Order: sequence, then structure tokens, then C-alpha cells
Amino acid sequence: MFRQLTIATAISAVLCPTFLYAQENTKAENIERVEVTGSRLKGVDLEGTIPLTVLDQDAIKRSGANTIHELLKDLSVFKGGSGTFSTSESGGTSTSTPAGQSAASLRGMGPSATLTLINGRRVAPSSFAAGTENFVDVNSIPLAAIERIDILATGASAVYGADAVAGVINYILKDDFEGAEVNASYANSFNSHDEGKKQLNLVYGTNIGESNLTVFADIFDRNAFKATDRDFTASSPLVNSYSYLPKLENAPNIYYYSSRDGNELPSPNCQTELVTTELGEQICAYYPNQDDYLDTPFESLSTGFMFNSSLGGLDWHTDFFYSQTKAKAYSSPSPINQINDEDGPFILEDALFIYDNADGSNDLMDQVFIDPFEFDTQAGREVYGFGFDARFNAPRTVEVETKNFRLVSSLAGDVGDWSWESGVTFSRSSSEQEAIDGVYNRYQFHAAITGELCSDGTLANYDGTNLNCVSGDLLPFYNPFVQGDAANDAVLATAQARPTRSGESTVYGWDANFNGELFTFNDLPAYASFGVEARREELTDIPSLDSQARPENRYLVDVFGFGSSLSEADRTQYAAFAEISVSLTDQVELQAAGRYDHYDDFGGTFNPKIGLSYRPNDSLVLRGSWSTSFRAPSLTQAGVKLRTTQSTFDCGANQAVSDLYCMGQGTEVSVNSLELGNKNLKAEESEAISVGFAWSPSADTNLTVDYWQFDHEEVIDTNMTAVLDRAITDASLRHCGIVPEGQQGISYDNRLCGVYDNSGLSIEQDGANLNEILDNYITEFNPRDDELFLPLFRDHVIPLENTGTQTLAGIDIKFDHRFRLSGGDLTFAFDGTHYLEFERSKPGSDAIEKLVGTYRYPENIGRMSIDWEAQSYYLNLGANYTSSYDDDIEGLRGREIDELESLGKLDSQGNHQVDDWLVWDLSAGYYVNKALTLRARIDNIFDKEPPQLYGSSRGFDSINHNAYGARYTFSVSYRF
Repeated sequence: MFRQLTIATAISAVLCPTFLYAQENTKAENIERVEVTGSRLKGVDLEGTIPLTVLDQDAIKRSGANTIHELLKDLSVFKGGSGTFSTSESGGTSTSTPAGQSAASLRGMGPSATLTLINGRRVAPSSFAAGTENFVDVNSIPLAAIERIDILATGASAVYGADAVAGVINYILKDDFEGAEVNASYANSFNSHDEGKKQLNLVYGTNIGESNLTVFADIFDRNAFKATDRDFTASSPLVNSYSYLPKLENAPNIYYYSSRDGNELPSPNCQTELVTTELGEQICAYYPNQDDYLDTPFESLSTGFMFNSSLGGLDWHTDFFYSQTKAKAYSSPSPINQINDEDGPFILEDALFIYDNADGSNDLMDQVFIDPFEFDTQAGREVYGFGFDARFNAPRTVEVETKNFRLVSSLAGDVGDWSWESGVTFSRSSSEQEAIDGVYNRYQFHAAITGELCSDGTLANYDGTNLNCVSGDLLPFYNPFVQGDAANDAVLATAQARPTRSGESTVYGWDANFNGELFTFNDLPAYASFGVEARREELTDIPSLDSQARPENRYLVDVFGFGSSLSEADRTQYAAFAEISVSLTDQVELQAAGRYDHYDDFGGTFNPKIGLSYRPNDSLVLRGSWSTSFRAPSLTQAGVKLRTTQSTFDCGANQAVSDLYCMGQGTEVSVNSLELGNKNLKAEESEAISVGFAWSPSADTNLTVDYWQFDHEEVIDTNMTAVLDRAITDASLRHCGIVPEGQQGISYDNRLCGVYDNSGLSIEQDGANLNEILDNYITEFNPRDDELFLPLFRDHVIPLENTGTQTLAGIDIKFDHRFRLSGGDLTFAFDGTHYLEFERSKPGSDAIEKLVGTYRYPENIGRMSIDWEAQSYYLNLGANYTSSYDDDIEGLRGREIDELESLGKLDSQGNHQVDDWLVWDLSAGYYVNKALTLRARIDNIFDKEPPQLYGSSRGFDSINHNAYGARYTFSVSYRF
């Protein structure tokens, strides 16, 4: 890694001047010192005590970014883990990452641990959580209105309150703008597929007497980017990464319970190549790549204004913005299950008559049990048939429209030598979601495959002899084995559902603070700031009734594979804070802050911060800070009433769990579960330390090195592994069939109700030996060789809880040097992060997992660049580097691991290393005159493919890498 960095630095050096560090003296005059993020103090130089990164207006324009996420994604502080996500991670179900929304996460600690501010005040989070983590959708923040972005990657709750565990991102809006500026850009890949991005924005400002009005508007549109648009993502990297459930259009499999030999059978007209399973079956299979979107279609519109005025010695400031985004998101087609959500729905035996030979025989029917396979229909008929395995054809597709509104108005003035400011905030984010394709009503579909669906969508009644429709006509039964028949397809279309979801998140706030000189110490001034704050937060996330899990319906959501997320909560918070800066000597400065927050739902918390800087001379600053921070349980976590989701348990973390549920293997298993909110959750707490120095031996050279560390405790999550472990000895957590309403725990297959241990105890009784029950279950039911474990049912009820801790530490290094030459300036720059530690509690065990160098946690991240700045143009060559890390082999099935071994892809420890990635970009700008600027940029100029990865069906890591290949951006700016 160091060899590659050395070579790359010799050609460029990281971090083009598009990144402005707070300690750069050459551009300090462009930053209003009174607004530096990290302190409420005015006029106090914070550059000595905290590491601060600033993206100025020039940096934003040169980046070629169309959205906030594109602007931030290559900064090292936002890489690692999966907290920083974009629309590439969105999905088409009710509980997926919200379509069209993106989040920024500092240090890989999750988006809810990063506080997002606009002009130092809060923004309403998205009402649709990512899991149960509420986050601010950075796509809702209009890039056209941003003057600069301050990034403080250390704990800051002592100044800003909740959520600043990993740090703060403060978006500073344009102010006192005069004139008009139009910016237009177009971006696309060099590939033949059209993944174009188009943007147009306008900023206009004018003075009106003693006032200034600045208005802006921004329009952005992006086309979809599918996995099938690139050869290396069009198919799964492993043959054995298949699903047993083919699309209906590719022909279902005959479910193995219907087969004479107990194996799955493909229907004769499978439209894809058959796959041989680990059990020796040949089946019609499915791979998710064919329906995967690496970026979803997205469009946004934003507008707003900033107004400043002087009124009788008072400064009045108001900023307002409104944004609207529209997006689609997709998930793989939904599996088709039985009414009770077990695998293998039942179909009439008549469905296989389409395979009759000319002589009337049917080779396929001779291989399956038709008689005496009998099942009951919804209408109460007893019919004969068989089971089949399939998924629907169309991907689950949702449309989401999000509207964001924010209004802040403040007054500021002076009282003697002290200044004061007070403001009110009203911020709201509302989203509407609708499923537009690929979602089907389970009851209507099951009626359709048994011929009991009426043309108006109602279910037929059975009088003992005939089926009757109250209204509409009785439709013929839907045959999933028939393809391309319009009448048959029309029956399926009758069962399509369009569930909706509405969410709203609102923040009301008031704050006031006072700043001034408090006293003198050694003839040097000591400055202080005091303030109070009150905030009201409200959140609702309500899906339509057909996509809610309800106890009266045995928690079965009316539609297949869509999920349910029902949350409603509110909270009131009050805070008081104080901050002081004391120059102990001409060279030593002390800063201290403290804040007390009180929440009406979980109590109060106090968080202090201490910073110290020492300047032995004008060119060197030694600095350090210590602080505590907290994150209040999100409103979704506190108020989720019932959320259907997938919970994963890790058999590699707990041998007892592995023996009962994973046949002793260390695999990860995902199961359907119900997630409950928990009003007794405690706030997450964090302790942060930062120590480093900033050295500027000349006006053209800057070097900063900072060590940082976080100890993050009481992390909120669900812990399925731990619940399974507790259930081994706690009978109250073990339930045959559905978990009763009001209770929690694990749901077991009903077959276990009649299986006992050697003492005659059932699985629901105290003292039962689960290992003996497992042995007796295997003896009685003789399951397949790959199912020799206690059979779980569905909808395990798992509460959110404070599950554990995580500790992380690292070193940030930033360097830039400018050569002032006769024809212009040549600047070398470097920005990198080296992770020393990232450890967290492993769910369900006392073990600590070390994440540095594992899947999605690279050890080293950096950017290098060389920049040439002349009077009328600039050129920049840069590179982004991500070091190698372990593939996610643990999450693979045994058959996939066997394939990797046969291909020689695993090392002696059974791991696979994802290669490091060094990707170059080139940008240039030409200042035609004072009004007109032309810019061009090429990302990934060598069209380098992302490193091969096997732990994801995509075949690459969509968080740390991307599959676009070479891309170009053209932009033009004109100022009137």
C-alpha cells in the first residue's frame, strides 16, 4: 500500500485544493471567523484546538458534484462501514433504505451518529428511517444555496447536543450575494448505456436599501443505472449464488414436498440454464443481478431565499428553502409463499395438464405426488394438487416523493460589549410512497391459483357445490406454468396491490445565546458564550392497512414480500449550555464547554468538552481535546410499534446457537422477524479524544496530523443471536407457532409442539433440553440433510435494546504545498485516514470483533492530487485510494464457499482479499472572462473496474467502490 501511495503522490498528491483546511492562511479571508463550526463563541480562532475541514465555493464547483452525497463521498472521513449510503442502496419494499435518499456518516459510525446542521441549526430528519436509524436526507439540501461546508469529525454534543457522536456537518448558506449566476452541467459515462445527469441552477442577489435578498433555484435529473448495463455486474460472480425461486416467466420449480424422491424438480420449459444444487437436484434458478439497480432514477427541484436586514441596530436574518425529490427504487421480485408464509404455495393438479404428451401421458406428473396430495382452499374446498417454488416477474417497485420545508428567522444585536442572537426554526420533511409494480395481495393470489378470484378482486364463496361471486364474474384459475398468455396474465394482474406509506418528520426550535468578554486573565481577554434551547420533534410513519403486520391477522402482511413499518412518536427537549475561551498565556489557550439536555421521554444528560492549544511559535500549533457526546434514541427507535424486517443471527459468535440452528457451522442466517420499539432505551454515549498538531512553516505549506479515538457505548440495535441464546434456558422466549400478542421471543415451527425431550418436556416448557428435542425431531420427521436443525417459523418478536459497545481510533494526515511559479501556482496535496482500531461487541456473545481490514472497513483511505492554477485556467490530476480488506465470506452459503475453494479463490485461512483500488480523475477549468467559466472533469480516467468481491451478489462493494467506469462532466457558469 505504501509503495502505491508513494508512486501516486509523486505524480500528484492528495486532496486537490478543492479541499480547504481550516488552517490554510491563504484563504482564511474568505471565511467568516464568527461562523466556524465547533463553537458558539464569536471571534475566537478554533483552528488551534480542533481539526476542521472546510469545503469552500471553489471546491464545490471544481468537484463536478451534482448532489451533496457526490461531493462528500470521496472524503476519507466519510468512508468505511456502511453508514454513508446513496440511492444505490435503496430498495423497493416498505422497510428498505428509503428510495431517492442519501445519508452522510462520519467515521463509519452510522448516519444517526452524525449531526447535520444548516447555518448552525438543525434539520428535520427523514420520516422514513434506514432500518430504525433516523437520518437527514442530504439529497434534500440544495447544493446551489451552499456557500461552504464545515466538517468537524469529533464529538460535539457539548456545543450542539444530541447526535453529534461522530461529529458535525454544517452547511453554510450563501449570504449577501449580489448579481446573478447561472450554472449548468451534464454528466454521463463513456459506456453505451445512458446514465446521464443533468443540472441547472440559478442564484440571484440584490441589495434593497439596508437589506439583501438572495434567491436560488436548482433542478437535477438522473437516469437509472442497472447492473445489466455492465458486463462485470450483469451476472453473479458465483454459479452457486442462485435462489431456488425462479421468476414465473422462467417457469416455477416443483416444490420438493411434491416430489417422489424429495428433491426439487424443474418444469420442462425453464427459460434459463438449469443449475445443479448441493443435493444433486437440477432446478430453474434465479440471480438478482438481472433486476438490480446500481443507481435509481432520481429528480429534484429546490428553491428558496436568504434575507438579511438591519433594523434599528438589530440584524434580522431569515432563510427559507423548499425541496422536492422524486425517485423510484427496486427490489428483486417477491417470493411466492403459502397463505401462512411457509414455502411452496399449492396449485391445482390441472396446472400440469399443459405438459400432456400427444398420447395423453404426462412425464412430469408421473414424477410427482398428485393423489393423495390434498389441500384446502381459502373458500373451504378440498382439492388435489402440488406445491411449486417461484417468485413474481416484476421487481418490487416503489415511487417516493419527498418534500422538505425549512424556515429559520433570527434577530441579533448588542447589549453593551456583549452580543446576542435569538432564532426560531421550523423544519419539516414529508414523504409519500406507493408500490407501483411487483407487489401482490397474498389472498387474491391464492384465490387466483385455485380459481376462486372474482373479476372485481373479491374472493368467491363456496356453497358446498359451486363457487359464487357477490359481484363480478368468476375468473379462470391462474396457471403459473403458462407463459405469454394474455388472459392468464390478466388474472394475475387482478391480484396486484398498490400499498402506500406516508411519513412526516417535524422540528420546532427556539434558541438564544450571548457572547462577550467575561474577564481578563494575565491581561488577556477571556470570552464566553451562554445559551438556552428548546426543541419539539414529531414523527409519524404510517403504511396503508394492507402493508401492516397486525396481530388479529397473525402478523401476516396482506401483500407478499413488502414489509411493514409503523412508527409514531414525539419528544420535547430543553437545553442550557456555556462555553469559555481563556488565553492562559500568549501561547496557551484553553477552551471549555458544557451542555445539559433534558428529554421528556428518557431524562437528562450532561456533556462537557475541554480543548487546549499551545503555539510555541507562529508556525506550529499543538492541540488536543476531550469530550463526551450522546445520541438520544431516535423517534423511530422509541416509537416503532411493529416493524417487519429481517434479523440475522451469527452462528460463528455462539456455539450453542450454532449447534441448534446451524448444524454446528459458523454461518449467518437471516429470518423474518418483528421489531419493537422500546421506551426504556438509554441514550448512546461516547467519549472522544483528539490529539495532534498543525504546522505551517511557510504561507505555502501546511501539515496537520491528528490522532482521534471514540469509545461508543450503549449502542442501540436488535440482537437476534442473543435472544436465541437466552431462549435456550428461558422458556418464556420459546413459542410454538406465532408469538402471542404482547409477548416476545422466538417462533418455532408447529411440528415441534409434538416433539419432546427425553424427560417428556416440550419446547415451551421450563427445563426442556433443546438438544434432545432436536435429536428427536430429526428422528421423527427425517428432514433433508441440509435442514438438520430446529425449524424456526416466522415473525420472531425482537425488541430494540442497548446491545454493546464499539471503539475506534485512527490518524488523519493532511498536507499541501504550493509552488508559486511565474506562470501560475503548482499545488501538491494529500488527505488520508489510517484506521488503527475499529472494534465492537459481537452480537450474541462476549467476543469482540475487530473490523479494520474486514468487509467494508478498509484500513487506509486517501486522496492525492496535483493542481496547476494559472490566471485564466486550472488543471487538476487526482487519485482516490482505498486499501484492500477481507471479503464477506462468513455471510456466504456453504455451497458458495465450496465453489470458491474449487476456484482457488480462498487463502489458507479461508478468506478472500478484496484488492485495493486506486482510481484517477482529471479536471480542468477555463475562465473565458470575468463572467464565463467552462469546466470539464473525467472520473476514473482509465475506466478501471471495481475489485472483485464475492460477499455480494453485485460482485463489488457499492459503498467503497463504484461500477460506473470512466465518466465525464461538462459544466458552464455565467455571472451577470
